[in-house]
Amino acid sequence: MCPPGCLDAVCRHVGRRGLFRTGFAATAVAAAGLSAAPQPAQAAPGPVTFREALDLTHPLYEGFPTFDGSKWFSMEPFLTYAKDKLNINRWTLMEHTGTHMDAPLHFSADGRSVDAIPVADLIVPMAVIDIRRRAQENPDATVTPDDIRAWEARNGPLPQGCCVVMNSGWHALLDSPRFAGKGADGRNHTPGFHGETAHLLLERDVKGIGVDTLSLDAGIETGPFPVHYSWLPAGRWGVECLANLDAVPEKGAHLVLGGPKVKGGTGGPSRVIALV
Repeated sequence: MCPPGCLDAVCRHVGRRGLFRTGFAATAVAAAGLSAAPQPAQAAPGPVTFREALDLTHPLYEGFPTFDGSKWFSMEPFLTYAKDKLNINRWTLMEHTGTHMDAPLHFSADGRSVDAIPVADLIVPMAVIDIRRRAQENPDATVTPDDIRAWEARNGPLPQGCCVVMNSGWHALLDSPRFAGKGADGRNHTPGFHGETAHLLLERDVKGIGVDTLSLDAGIETGPFPVHYSWLPAGRWGVECLANLDAVPEKGAHLVLGGPKVKGGTGGPSRVIALV
């Protein structure tokens, strides 16, 4: 999350078809503590399979949008093949740019840093909340407790240890000025989670929340950050600027969050994959 004043205040489809049979998939799911619907005691667990892997990651580039328009990523050649017979680039970046994760440490004094999050907590079921129609009409739209209840009315309880993801349609606006949401009033108008929804999800076994915008909070909440300040200090993680969410079903996919393993990191650009 990189809204204006944050540093001051707080310091298309890329898929690969194939079948993931019991080797990788069952091992990953077992390691993550994922489970299907309760089985009778005598029933042996069946194989876990996926038919498709979807890339939910925007490419990171110089000029990737930020709330205040500042440049949070740059890349320059350090060694070149023409001169040195190999290529190495030097990156300069802020942790919270591009498709990236927020670790609990981002908004707490002593929360877990990115390297301390158990890897089993980064392979989780997905519950996708679609607010595209509402967000198209109102860029300040949020994921509300009613949205969670409506999802559960259709699909049953949220999966154990899941990540709840907002699909606002904003992932398709990356090349538009609307993505950052700067309005004539000087405020940022982008969708996010409502603070009451974060509190509701804290009562459930939910590992993370994700958005296709620049912030877990709605843009107009820049400053108070009610979602960040309730969710992250509770030991949960977030992921922002997700891509390609229209290809992910509202239920049944699993998210793999490949965050950076940097000691003391508060977040960082991440490769995010949905296994469908």
